[in-house]
Amino acid sequence: MVTKQVRDELPENADLRRADSLAREIFSDVANKWALLIIEALGEGTLRFSELRNEVEGVSHKMLTQNLRMLERNGLVDRKVHPTVPPKVEYTLTEPGRALRATVDLICGWTNQYLGHIETARDRFDA
Repeated sequence: MVTKQVRDELPENADLRRADSLAREIFSDVANKWALLIIEALGEGTLRFSELRNEVEGVSHKMLTQNLRMLERNGLVDRKVHPTVPPKVEYTLTEPGRALRATVDLICGWTNQYLGHIETARDRFDA
């Protein structure tokens, strides 16, 4: 089977099936609602922290900070501090972050396409 051969050729740190793989850790980092919404917001361009917080409605200061640090650690967001008083900090997607944003856009499109179907399924399930 082709799929099995490809999986067998993956290095251990790239195998999502392994609990200890780096790939699973990265997947866990970026596959949360705040990270996805931050990536979507930054896809429009560079934003300051307060602008980003306004774009991602409902995110707390703490959650935004934690997710921006995680995205920066993973090389998906670039943080630039301008030496002003008070300091001006800007966030921009890196090249890998922009590539991931294309996938986030697909997820957003899927959500819009199937929103009605999901609402109907939920109503039927909850009845």
